Amino acid sequence: MAFKPLHDRVLVRRVQSDEKTKGGLIIPDSAKEKPSEGEIVSVGEGARKDSGELIAPSVKAGDRILFGKWSGTEVTLDGEELLIMKESDILGIIG
Repeated sequence: MAFKPLHDRVLVRRVQSDEKTKGGLIIPDSAKEKPSEGEIVSVGEGARKDSGELIAPSVKAGDRILFGKWSGTEVTLDGEELLIMKESDILGIIG
């Protein structure tokens, strides 16, 4: 895939949630919520201050993250559904 986000944006692949509950019940696709956990695929170069100085991103490709329920814009690249979001939409890094 030849896509690099600009500025302080990141490209995220959602991590699929379990298809069963802890009690063993199978959850149908129509009842599942989209997961708010993902893996960073690609990162932009960072934001710029008013002075022009570059602010490096705090995340890198491969990081597992949590993000808000309504964060990002859904896009399809090479047949895969991904999200593009600002770094500020990321709530935290897992692990």
